Amino acid sequence: MNPKTAEAVELLQALIATPSLSRDEARTGDLLFAFLAEHGAAPERLHNNVWARAEGYDPARPTLLLNSHHDTVRPAASYTRNPFAPVIEEGCLYGLGSNDAGASVVALAETFLTFRRRRLPFNLVVALSAEEECMGEHGMRALLPALGKIDMALVGEPTGMQAAVGERGLVVLDGTARGKSGHAARNEGVNALYIALDDIARLRGFRFERESALLGPVGITVTQIEAGTQHNVVPDVCRFVVDVRTTDAYTNEEVVEILRRALQSEIVPRSTRIRAAAVGDDHPLVRAAKAVGRSTFVSPTTSDRTLMPFPSLKMGPGESARSHTADEFVRIDEIDRAIALYEQYIEQLAILYA
Repeated sequence: MNPKTAEAVELLQALIATPSLSRDEARTGDLLFAFLAEHGAAPERLHNNVWARAEGYDPARPTLLLNSHHDTVRPAASYTRNPFAPVIEEGCLYGLGSNDAGASVVALAETFLTFRRRRLPFNLVVALSAEEECMGEHGMRALLPALGKIDMALVGEPTGMQAAVGERGLVVLDGTARGKSGHAARNEGVNALYIALDDIARLRGFRFERESALLGPVGITVTQIEAGTQHNVVPDVCRFVVDVRTTDAYTNEEVVEILRRALQSEIVPRSTRIRAAAVGDDHPLVRAAKAVGRSTFVSPTTSDRTLMPFPSLKMGPGESARSHTADEFVRIDEIDRAIALYEQYIEQLAILYA
């Protein structure tokens, strides 16, 4: 094991052994701050987010952000191992957050340290953020304004070190159909459930005019419905929930307004901040990935890149299918390969910006 990989694995073991559930990541924040400080990187901190700028920062140059998250979900009930015991067996490091996204955190940290004193045609910033799993208000949402101008980002998530060039956004809609109660036997009132069903039928067949070349059509799925108090009373209210997967063809606000005009029911978005992310083949982020042999794909999962109002690429060690599963693990050789590929990627990106 080369020294960089050995150091990264040691740091990841410490992170696994330190519980860092979303909104409770202070201690892993401490670990990461100390790690960067020990290497002379002069880290800064906001809430439980830790970041540092490479030497020679020049506001005239573009800035590349290296980002991953150190918070985790709660361990699944079906764990057969201690989720906070970082055990290595047959080349695999087990533990909660090992794959999602601890391996990316440590590999990007090592990559930043490798380049932080080198002259590059862009500024380099590393940000190891909190509250990604819950899209919390003290994670990337709070950190982005503190980082200053960012032009592009490499986001570390388990993708098998392939390049995710896009991911859909998400808007959850709460729908409320309103009618008038009455006696079911006399067929009185206005049945809110029927109003809701008409709207659900509209949603099922709804098609937006524009379609994203990369992400395809906006996806609409009704996932919950609730109405009625007893069998013989016509319901005057029916509530339903709609899961909308947005694309770069429309803003989230535009999607909400278009659907509002199409339905009888009231619809209220829980949030519009989780936006679609898409970066074109002609962007240096994608060109550099292809130059180092990475294939591109559209990711089915969301990440903090949906909060970033600038071009971004998602790429990291591990496999998405292991995330949020019992007995989560990452292979040591995946971390080793990631560090080498990240270095090649930065070098290639530097050539493109030279």
